[in-house]
Amino acid sequence: MKVRPLGDKILVQRVAAEEKTASGIFLPESAKEKPQQAKVIRVGQGKLLDNGERSAFQVKEGDTILLSKWGGTEIKIDGEEYLVMDESEVLAVVE
Repeated sequence: MKVRPLGDKILVQRVAAEEKTASGIFLPESAKEKPQQAKVIRVGQGKLLDNGERSAFQVKEGDTILLSKWGGTEIKIDGEEYLVMDESEVLAVVE
């Protein structure tokens, strides 16, 4: 199924959580935190401005971004978990 976000929404997929700590201790599923990095899968057309034009996105498909732990709306598409969120919820782009 293909999904196209509307307006200034973006579709992202969280990057997998770390399986072990820096010191080598493996973490059980219950101890893992929600990853704060995600990959941008699709972007909408941009926010509609008062003059009728669309604003350009600061992120693009394929970018890795930082987001808050509880940002966005979780959805499932073909068994995969994604987030739909406003571009304004993106904290930073990882370079």
